[in-house]
Amino acid sequence: MNLIPDYLREICMQSIILRFILAVLGSGLIGLSRGKRHHAAGFRTHLLVCVGAASVMMINQYICEFLDYNGDMGRMGAQVISGIGFLGAGTILVTGKKHIRGLTSAAGLWASACMGLAVGIGFYEAAVIMSILLFIILSCLEKLDEKYIKTSADLTVYIEYDSKVLFSRIIRCIRDNGWHINDIEQLNNSVDNVNSLILVLEVQDRTMKHGESLKHISDIPGVLFVEEI
Repeated sequence: MNLIPDYLREICMQSIILRFILAVLGSGLIGLSRGKRHHAAGFRTHLLVCVGAASVMMINQYICEFLDYNGDMGRMGAQVISGIGFLGAGTILVTGKKHIRGLTSAAGLWASACMGLAVGIGFYEAAVIMSILLFIILSCLEKLDEKYIKTSADLTVYIEYDSKVLFSRIIRCIRDNGWHINDIEQLNNSVDNVNSLILVLEVQDRTMKHGESLKHISDIPGVLFVEEI
């Protein structure tokens, strides 16, 4: 049983209005959830991407229906899918802690553009289902992602210690506390009998917060200062 009238899958004023409304509602739902969390790609960005993608597919369909174009109807849509990458790349940032942020925003923009293509060509069923799924993925599953998946076991610390204390003793104490040392950088800026180094640690106990780890390191005899970087 076809729930969507055939004329709404063709290019007419009713279908154009419906498609733009669906593009605004679907992308607005996704963009609003991202904007509330102050992500790089928020409400207006998702609206623009989805409405623009929908218009591209309607233009493509119009050319094929009214201008007797016999080429590939998906050609313009393919350019949207590849071209949206430059916009998504602009949302990806590398923080001072060498953590990559913005990948989810970039993927959300790409998916929003694909949803716009579905709306623009009149594939309403897929567009509605996709908007619901994207909202669930980007909003409802965020807490699950943060709690169980994104918990980082890596810790990069800057340490200052008394130069009278052997370097090997500091390293041994850190390993005895259950950390695996992935990288060591000894800094050549000793001042007033104080040595410094940077360590990249892999915390074995994932339930331990970074603040607790820093406290354990600061309690090592000879350690004068420790800070996460």
